[in-house]
Amino acid sequence: MSFPLLLKSQLPSYTCRSCLVRLSRASVRAKSTASGGKAKPFALPSFPARTRFAPSPTGYLHLGSLRTALFNYLLAKATGGQFLLRIEDTDQKRTVADAESRLYQDLRWAGLQWDEGPEVGGPYGPYRQSERSELYQQHAHTLLDNGHAYRCFCSAERLNALAEQRHKMGMATDYDRTCANIPKEESEDRAAKGESHVVRLRVPDQYPNYNDLVYGKFKPLKRRGHVVETAYEDPILLKSDGLPTYHLANVVDDHHMKITHVIRGSEWMPSTPKHIAMYNAFGWTPPEFAHVGLLADEHGNKLSKRNFDTDITAFQEMEIFPETLTNFAALLGWSHQEKSDVMDLKDLVDNFSLKFTKGNTTVTMGKLHFLQRKHAALRAKAGGEGLDEMVQTVVGLLCMPDSNYSYEELTKLKGKSLLPDAYIKRVIQADSENYTNANEFVYRNSFMFQLLRHPKSVTSAQGIPQAVKALQDVKEWDRDHLQTKVKEIIDARPEGKAGSKDVYHYLRKALTDREEGMRLYDVMAILGREESLARLGVDV
Repeated sequence: MSFPLLLKSQLPSYTCRSCLVRLSRASVRAKSTASGGKAKPFALPSFPARTRFAPSPTGYLHLGSLRTALFNYLLAKATGGQFLLRIEDTDQKRTVADAESRLYQDLRWAGLQWDEGPEVGGPYGPYRQSERSELYQQHAHTLLDNGHAYRCFCSAERLNALAEQRHKMGMATDYDRTCANIPKEESEDRAAKGESHVVRLRVPDQYPNYNDLVYGKFKPLKRRGHVVETAYEDPILLKSDGLPTYHLANVVDDHHMKITHVIRGSEWMPSTPKHIAMYNAFGWTPPEFAHVGLLADEHGNKLSKRNFDTDITAFQEMEIFPETLTNFAALLGWSHQEKSDVMDLKDLVDNFSLKFTKGNTTVTMGKLHFLQRKHAALRAKAGGEGLDEMVQTVVGLLCMPDSNYSYEELTKLKGKSLLPDAYIKRVIQADSENYTNANEFVYRNSFMFQLLRHPKSVTSAQGIPQAVKALQDVKEWDRDHLQTKVKEIIDARPEGKAGSKDVYHYLRKALTDREEGMRLYDVMAILGREESLARLGVDV
């Protein structure tokens, strides 16, 4: 396969071959636009995007952060770019001991393997902020030198008193720039003597506008003054312990790691003008920003990572498939042109665009369960590891000491030539569209996992029990031959087709002791001839 020459200068040396294919497609779109065609709304960039997911190990991965990681992963892969993982671990006091290792496990479980970052390395490491402190301090001093930052020596007590006073006056509780005009020599001398201080960004009188890929042109409000007081946001860049705040570390890291696109939650929109101002102060070009709506429950409350129900571990314990969860997460605030919402990770990459929904997105679990059943059916149809995993999950349930069903009991089904695992596989394949997890599936199809002999609850129209004994004449016990024989039994009765419902009802009750469930002919075919006839009271 040949690729356009114009791509050569765009390709980093570590671009994988599979990404080249997507990149060549992107170049075709780029040519069309350059030749006069209009760029489609929500279109992907025509060059390899470098995106990142930068979580803090102060908690575990939850649905909202998984969605953020997923959108950045999809953008990178859809354009032949790279997806980076960066750990923002400067808040050591709130760090959870196993959060980082759990993060790696959960991302890999979801299929979101990063191209650069911890455990895999890369050309722009280290990828933990705690290992980049010197870099942040250097850049803070750059801003001090060019006048875009200053040292603030105000005590916590003064700042608290100032904030309280401003609050009473109905003003924003921002800083008053008491330290902004301290002469450079004095500032450096006080810092050298060890006086406690922070470094603040000197924000411009008016924040610059920027273009958001979701909301369009974003124009920050003008700063409002007061008749006697003036307030300035001037965010802290370096804390008194020398560690960076999110604002400084985020901007410095994204620049040095050559991030081209940032997809994050809309709660970060108020911070973006500060970040743009900082890029300008450094003389750097900022990445493109796309802010997606927050996730909310059915009452409109924001989902939180402190809410156990949205912890990724909770979904794993519910036996939700990875492809189900990524499919579910992708549809929370993103739309597509496909006829079906059911997509695995590859489908999501192939169909990804920047068509995000404005505003918050309501999370409903009904959609998750719908997608789980659809992906279960796809696993059953494809076979392989996905289906084997489902089988082993059911086996594990049947083997539990407190289970209502017994794995060993499957060996007692009459005429069973299949090993129990192979039998369970057939049951799953026959009713996969109703599979949500092993427990619910076994309960729904309990009649397939226990001995059942002509339940007392079976009632029927006169003559049906005797009539269905004709099924013993069927030697080739498969759907087609069974269907033909049951039709003959129905036609032979005086009621004819009018009484077919009674025949089917009797067969289902005798075979399953249920009023509804798996398709009747699948039940008979999987149980086999001897077991089916035994349940119908036919002595073979």
